[in-house]
Amino acid sequence: MHKLKLYLDTSVFGGVFDEQFSDASRKFFEAAERERFQIVISAVVFDEISLAPRQVREFFDGLLSRMEVVDIDKAALDLQGAYLKHNIVTAKWYDDALHVALATVAGCDGIVSWNFKHIVNFRKIPLYNAVNILSEYKSLFIHSPMEVVYEGK
Repeated sequence: MHKLKLYLDTSVFGGVFDEQFSDASRKFFEAAERERFQIVISAVVFDEISLAPRQVREFFDGLLSRMEVVDIDKAALDLQGAYLKHNIVTAKWYDDALHVALATVAGCDGIVSWNFKHIVNFRKIPLYNAVNILSEYKSLFIHSPMEVVYEGK
């Protein structure tokens, strides 16, 4: 069975300690622990985590050895620029566009995030994927942790 390669943005780590998102975030990391997913992060996540509360940083550090870290390269920066050029997000939110670009360039199957404004947004997801296709990359699925680990019938 294909193990899903999932890029996580910073919000998923912080979600473990957020009352609203804690249950689904913990279930997601439990599924990842069972090696159901290959987790990918980037330098952007490192930078954002450095500003997070201590408990989030410690949780992140405990998982670091099991995560793949992708570099910020020219291809990712070019794709980020294309997202900005197409007004998917404004330059103020360039890190959000960079998360999506890094996941795409790294060949991830999807992105997991609690960022409903700029990433997990039903209006923006098809726009990101349209730019991906125009730029000769594959489409990504973009979901919250709750959607990824949903085990309903």
